[in-house]
Amino acid sequence: MTQKSLLITGGAGFIGSSLIRYLIAQSDYRVVNIDKLTYAGNLESLTEVENHPNYRFVQADICDADKMAAIFSEFKPAAIMHLAAESHVDRSIDGPAEFVQTNLVGTYTLLEAARAYWSQLQAEQKKAFRFHHISTDEVYGTLGENGLFTETTAYQPNSPYSATKAGSDHLVRAWHHTYGLPVILTNCSNNYGPYQFPEKLIPLMINNALAGKALPVYGNGQNIRDWLYVDDHVEALQLVLEKGKVGESYNIGGFNEHTNLDVVNTLCDILDELLPESSYKPHHNLIHFVTDRPGHDLRYAIDATKIQKELGWQPRETFASGLRKTVEWYLNNREWNQHIIDGSYQQQRLGLGGKHDKA
Repeated sequence: MTQKSLLITGGAGFIGSSLIRYLIAQSDYRVVNIDKLTYAGNLESLTEVENHPNYRFVQADICDADKMAAIFSEFKPAAIMHLAAESHVDRSIDGPAEFVQTNLVGTYTLLEAARAYWSQLQAEQKKAFRFHHISTDEVYGTLGENGLFTETTAYQPNSPYSATKAGSDHLVRAWHHTYGLPVILTNCSNNYGPYQFPEKLIPLMINNALAGKALPVYGNGQNIRDWLYVDDHVEALQLVLEKGKVGESYNIGGFNEHTNLDVVNTLCDILDELLPESSYKPHHNLIHFVTDRPGHDLRYAIDATKIQKELGWQPRETFASGLRKTVEWYLNNREWNQHIIDGSYQQQRLGLGGKHDKA
């Protein structure tokens, strides 16, 4: 049987690298990683698979139409999993143009390259091809104290990041309904786990605590997120790719709602336990409340009933077990962590809207 090639965009990012490591270990796909290697892309996250015969890395920008066409032509994929995106809300507030370019123009460029490739396939290959678009629950906007996001929740994005991801979701759906491109969409809740870039809440707090720096909590810390361990997410992604229904979307959530302050307090408890000799113990004393993010959504929470009932997926990790694993990984992989911190990102505060894109 011919080995299937699978294109993964953004494979050097947090979720993408986790997905690639999982697929190389669990499947027989020939995985082609397409990544521009922006600030958040890190090939050190893929060291364990870089010499695997089923893995190939191609540095490329998804906005480069000629390059995308050439990649489809060379590797002849059975499917593409599209994760490449600018993804940090604070950065989108400071500089939205890059988000419009990558998340909207890039997705459009990729869709057109996929459509041109797919249209010339033989009937059986054409039917089997999939364009799997990986998105976020932030496209739905914000929830009150009650309710959950379902696959039919109306879109109401509130940040430049979520607006561009919502737009990319709509493009993918349009290419399915207009051109017949076989697509599947997934929208996930907040991911966390090993190898996450340290601008995100959990790794930022771990790194700051290790250095005795303030733990900045936005506003009063009562904003609620649904937390999904990244290994659970990538397992769901493979399941959707292989068994999901064309044209459908699937919400992937961790069933773990917590306020940001609860997350930080729990992290402090774990650090106090694992680092009993730390001079910064108790780490709760490092918590510092700061000015809230503009337009900060109050609550996200996903109803993942559809993927549970139709595909049999459910998360393996509780928030307690996943968070402990995450802290232990950062403590045991300080060299990887330090290489990130030594680079362009110095854990500075972003998202205050101080910088604007030039016209």
